[in-house]
Amino acid sequence: MIETLLQAILEQIEQPKTDLEHNLRALLNEAVTKMDLVSRDEIERQKTALNNANQRLTELLLQVEALEQKIQNKK
Repeated sequence: MIETLLQAILEQIEQPKTDLEHNLRALLNEAVTKMDLVSRDEIERQKTALNNANQRLTELLLQVEALEQKIQNKK
């Protein structure tokens, strides 16, 4: 009888715990979504893209300088 009562009490405790956990997860997910966070992987991808763009820009600037030199030398 005591064991049955104990089991009934444990079952009653487990349900609010599950509900609370579910509600907390929903609240945390909503808060994270509102914060507009970015993953570390996305930051690394953006760094790589920026580095590639900077490298390409440097190459293009060197080409422009070379073409300007050619124009200056023809004058």
